This record gives sequence, C-alpha cells and structure tokens, in this order.
Amino acid sequence: MASSISTSASVTKCLFPVAGLGTRFLPVTKEIAKEMLPLVNRPIISYGVEEAVESGCSNIIMITGRTKRSIEDYFDTSFELETLLKTRRQTELYDKIQKISAMANILYARQSKPLGLGHAVLCGESFCQGEFFGVILPDDVFVADVAVMKQLIAVHEERGGTVVALEEVPRGEVSRYGIVRSEIDGNGIHRILDMVEKPSLDTAPSNYAIMGRYVLSPSIFPLLAEGHVGAGGEIQLTDAMKRLLKTEPVWGIVYKGKRFDCGTQKGWLAANIELALTDPELRPVVLQVVEDHRNR
Repeated sequence: MASSISTSASVTKCLFPVAGLGTRFLPVTKEIAKEMLPLVNRPIISYGVEEAVESGCSNIIMITGRTKRSIEDYFDTSFELETLLKTRRQTELYDKIQKISAMANILYARQSKPLGLGHAVLCGESFCQGEFFGVILPDDVFVADVAVMKQLIAVHEERGGTVVALEEVPRGEVSRYGIVRSEIDGNGIHRILDMVEKPSLDTAPSNYAIMGRYVLSPSIFPLLAEGHVGAGGEIQLTDAMKRLLKTEPVWGIVYKGKRFDCGTQKGWLAANIELALTDPELRPVVLQVVEDHRNR
C-alpha cells in the first residue's frame, strides 16, 4: 500500500464534501444549497475555497448532491454578467466576478446516497491519484492570520502522515465531535493515539475535538471502502482514521485562529454579526440596529 503513495511534500488537492441536505436551515435549503447562504458579502463555501487556494491547493474537488447546482453555477464563468459589467464600465465589479471563476481548477463528483462523511471522501478517490490531499468542511469557517489548512500542511511537510485540526471544547460538548486521545508533542502538535466519534461525556478520552480541516493519506481510501458503518448508521471518517493509526502516524494541531460554526442557524447568524462588526462600513449598521432595539 505504501509504495503507491506519492512522496511529494506539497498538498495541491482539496476535497469539499457538500452533498448534505442542510435540514437545519429548512425551508430555505429546500432549493438553495446551504453552502451558498451569504456570510456577510459572499457565500459560505467561498471562505473555504479561498482558504484552500491560499494554502496551495489549486485543484478543488466538490463532492455534491442533487440540490447543489448553485455551487457549480457560482464558480463557473458568467459570460452574460461579465459582458454586461464590462459594457457598463463597472470595472471593480467585473474584476470581482471574473476572479471567482479563475481562483482554482474546480471539479465535481456526485455522492448519490447520503452515507456519511467517510463515504463522501471516498467519492473523491479517483481525483487524488495516490497523493496526500486536504479536506475542508465548509460549515466551519476559520479566520486566521495563517490559513488553517496551511497550518496543517506545514505539519505534514515537517512530519509526514495525516494531520487534523484540533480545538479544545467544553467537556459538556464532546458528544458533538470526534474526540482524540493524544500525547502533546510541543508547539500545539499532538501525536494522536486513538479517536472516537461523538462519545458520551463519560467515555470521551479528552476534550480535544477534530474540527473541519484534514490532510489525509491516500491509505484512507481502502479503509473507507470496507464500508464499516459507525455512529448514526453512516460511514464515519473518524472510524477509518482510527484504523489508519495502526500503520501510519496521525497528528493533530491546535490551530491558531477563530472558528465560526455556520452549520446551524444560530451559529450562522452569530458569524454574520461578528464578521460584520469587523467591516468598517457594516459595523455602524450593526451597532445602530442593536441600539435601536435597546431603545424600543
């Protein structure tokens, strides 16, 4: 198995599992992809793609579902709109629109059945061709001085193996995440010894949770193909990584930055407000709305 793995240090491919139905946002997500909901001035998915590109991943693979055509349309070239903006000499808008379709080479694969994150990653196997690759879960939006995926790739280039983003979460929330048992190896890096998907508070090995960023070994694919069903009746990526631990190193890095959970209505709304407060033009609007509400 190891002989088929590329020895190249760089990670240039990144998978985006975006086939989920977005049931937490119904009814708006009945026809609109959850990943296309606006986060201040652009869709949620754009933040993840920009992070991947900033990290050196020029090839993006979207693992989509039936209702995700709007994602393809967003990253496609819009000849009519570009022509209109050019004719009207709206140069700034024209440049912004053109950059969207030019930012990366984006390919698409369909996940035909909702069999879990592990199955979604498996759908991207043919694109990875024996190379280490990134995975970004776009519900988790990160704001950082150094892109979080880039932080993971740096660990991979230094130490090899699979790398995941870690965050220390409150003990009462461990059942929401994949939780690791690890040895701290300095500089925020952990050598992972074990992991469990959504454990109970009593069985959780720590409160270090895996967040939505991964650099994965291609050796994960045959493990996912075994089709073991885990928590929620789905093929869990965490379960496959647990088996990968027996043959290859898996590292965790406590990332530097701030995470916004856009996978729920409350988290998405909070992210919009907090990011708007960092925008010089939008901050006064938010503060004025809050002030008006207080004075009612």
